[in-house]
Amino acid sequence: LYNGKPITSNLDHFRPSSQLFPPAWRFRIFLSSLGIALALTAIFFAMFTFGARPVALHYWFPYLVTNGWLVLYTWLQHTSEHVPHYGDSEWTWVRGALCTIDRPYAELGGFFDWMHHHIGSTHVCHHLFSNLPCYNAVEATMHLRAYLEPKGLYNYDGRSTLHAMWQTAKNCHYVDGTEGTQYVKSIFTLVNETNAKKDS
Repeated sequence: LYNGKPITSNLDHFRPSSQLFPPAWRFRIFLSSLGIALALTAIFFAMFTFGARPVALHYWFPYLVTNGWLVLYTWLQHTSEHVPHYGDSEWTWVRGALCTIDRPYAELGGFFDWMHHHIGSTHVCHHLFSNLPCYNAVEATMHLRAYLEPKGLYNYDGRSTLHAMWQTAKNCHYVDGTEGTQYVKSIFTLVNETNAKKDS
């Protein structure tokens, strides 16, 4: 089921008739897919004109670095063994919004956090007040943190990006199910539990 209806065809982001989107969005999806096709055409035209190596160096390499960074950034903002995942019976909008982590990204004197308009260090506030302008987010986070932290509702991780990345990759692999409140666990915990059962 998707949106309470049976899936009768493939869902994708490219066909205007895809059941993934409401019918009123068909022209938008067409324009989006047309834009992607034109961009790919331009890239292949550039490869034939300038060669594969220059296009790889000037387009594909920066593209992979940028998208790798965005995936890393998003993953670290939303993944931690201390942040719960809620099933339908436990989830509320506020609980869902609080399931994120403020991280300082303090490397290079805070350059990364500054470059991203403090979205890393004000992410909890961003989830709760997504229309708040970024130039007010630092001050709003200060007040929000003072309110939420004593209640145990504020998530902050001051570790370096590399340390957080390593620990998250090592400890956050799966949840036991989709019901109730779940916390991400490490596959190594599952292996150790399985081995302990075999030994007993």
